[in-house]
Amino acid sequence: MKLLRKILFPFITLLVVNFTNAQEKPASSKEMATGKINGATITINYSSPSVKERKIWGELVPFNEVWRAGANEATTFETSKDITVGGSKLPAGKYSFFVIPKEKECIVIFNKEAKQWGSSKYNEKEDQLRVTVKQQASKSSTEKLVYTVANNKVVLSWEKWNIPMSIK
Repeated sequence: MKLLRKILFPFITLLVVNFTNAQEKPASSKEMATGKINGATITINYSSPSVKERKIWGELVPFNEVWRAGANEATTFETSKDITVGGSKLPAGKYSFFVIPKEKECIVIFNKEAKQWGSSKYNEKEDQLRVTVKQQASKSSTEKLVYTVANNKVVLSWEKWNIPMSIK
């Protein structure tokens, strides 16, 4: 019986640990992009989905519909100081960040309700700012969604699109 315990206990423990670890890893990893633009610290928290050989724009992410700009919880955009996004003022604070992709342009949305799951409870009346930007086609494909903060802009890159937002 003791020999059986010595053999089975480590085996069962290994199975439980592997099963637990497998359950905790989300398909879309939690990521953070941060940087400074004109003295303001900008922090973007998001879950990063992968393309996985899917067509993203217009299919997985439909045109003309509010999208959470990531996976799982709504993406958050935080600025330590007032900034200007695409020529419009965004006060310092933390916002949920959404995008309405269209074929030739995108509407980026900064919503005052920072803690949201996806876009299911999105309320347009809580929008602090909406800005229309032109997406750019990319020559190479970006497998995992990524945000970059640099050179007076924030860019969302995924599949073959870059969605740049000028920041001052």
